[in-house]
Amino acid sequence: MRSSHPHPSNTHRTPGAHGASTSANLLALGAIALWASLAALGVQLSHIPPFFLTGCALLVGGLIALPLSRFDLRRWRVPPRTLAVGVYGLFGFHLLLFLALRHAPPVQANLVNYLWPLGIVVMAPLFLPGVSLTARHVVAALLGFAGAALAILGGRAGGISGAPLWAWGYIPALASAFIWASYSLLTKRLPAFPTAAIGSFCLVSGLLSLLCHWWLEPAVSLSVRDLGLIALLGLGPLGGAFFLWDAALKRGDARQIGVLSFLTPLLSTLVLLWVRGETPTASVGLAAALIVGAAVLATRKR
Repeated sequence: MRSSHPHPSNTHRTPGAHGASTSANLLALGAIALWASLAALGVQLSHIPPFFLTGCALLVGGLIALPLSRFDLRRWRVPPRTLAVGVYGLFGFHLLLFLALRHAPPVQANLVNYLWPLGIVVMAPLFLPGVSLTARHVVAALLGFAGAALAILGGRAGGISGAPLWAWGYIPALASAFIWASYSLLTKRLPAFPTAAIGSFCLVSGLLSLLCHWWLEPAVSLSVRDLGLIALLGLGPLGGAFFLWDAALKRGDARQIGVLSFLTPLLSTLVLLWVRGETPTASVGLAAALIVGAAVLATRKR
């Protein structure tokens, strides 16, 4: 029997909708800020096999669900379909991204992967009933992607010179972008589930990542410093960010959130430059202007 409660994606706008939209955008910005630290932490942990690193970080991140659920593990339980969508998003995205980074130039693979915010914007009408795509959102998404490209390519010495025009790794990079965009939209179509259930997504995805490590990667030994950085990775970009992202999508407009997500590569590049003690280039400044302009355009009410 269908529930009499309105589906989150089909509810009508209420007087408090503006406040909810603002809250959603702030939650999304929190997730984006955590994701911005991923590259810097990844550089410091680059000696650790990626599936092992991801598996451990996801298991740590899943622990965030304990206080969210008031240590009631029954709140982690979701229908099999919901769990499948969660694992599809968290595990599928990282699996294909790692394949892409191994078989294509990392800068270009990362750029292709950052098509996921654009995917959220342009695919929203395909996944969400009652959602239409406006010219304003299309223009904002294209501006955001241009800024993301500048942030990635302009923030690294050498740009794309010397890179091959084609590598098969671009295919899993594109697939990973599609998975994260579609996962983000599909969560709005699922039966309502508590954000604490993201813990079960992290748990299953982390175990699958460790299985891939056992199958594909060599054994690894960790230092105390490594353990601390893995904990930060799990509490931040590979854990806490997923809970903030889910809460944002439950409250806000996926198209606006998708455009705001173009801040991720910009902030990631700026954090990397800061860690390396380097000065941002003019192209990074232009990227900032494009991305901020896109976000303002997408979040305008008219």
